[in-house]
Amino acid sequence: MNDDVRNIVLGVVAAGISAALGWLARTYLWKRRLRRKQAFFGLPDHSESLLVVNRDAGSPDLAVHRYDVFALLELAALIKDCGAHAEVITQDAARQGFGERTEFCVGGPGSNRRMAAHLHAMLPGVRVNTDPEPGPDRLAFQIGSERYRMEKGLSEYVLLARLTAGQPGLTRPVFLFSGQTAITNQAATRYLARNHERL
Repeated sequence: MNDDVRNIVLGVVAAGISAALGWLARTYLWKRRLRRKQAFFGLPDHSESLLVVNRDAGSPDLAVHRYDVFALLELAALIKDCGAHAEVITQDAARQGFGERTEFCVGGPGSNRRMAAHLHAMLPGVRVNTDPEPGPDRLAFQIGSERYRMEKGLSEYVLLARLTAGQPGLTRPVFLFSGQTAITNQAATRYLARNHERL
């Protein structure tokens, strides 16, 4: 009976040690993954970030398209996962300089002046046709000599960019979600949230 009790005690102790080691390894990997995510997004614990929202281009009122709201919800969840805080402001109220806080700018340059300024300053080779007149090149992206025209329901494009200025680690990144339609903005935010580890 002594051998049986000793074997049971050794088994319980071994199981406890294995569980503790497994828990420590899992916690280490989880924290490592979180730190990488925070570094990629420029969102350390308790940091501030900015969600710059456009106006609905099809509405005369100061409104936000529902798919852009869905995009903001995706980004808010991502920011919360990093342990940071978000401030939502409209595109005409953004006054901060580049890299002061992590910024997520949603909407095309026709409905978001902040996006237009970022594209002009940081991506001079990218042009977006913001002409309100209907035509085949309306909302088309031109990157170098390539042109990306929107065919409603068939092919719609979005520009997803992570921009940094200066030395790495000293400034916070700016993320641009410039789609030809609001649903492409949402698609870009979902893509970034799900695939940031591969980017």
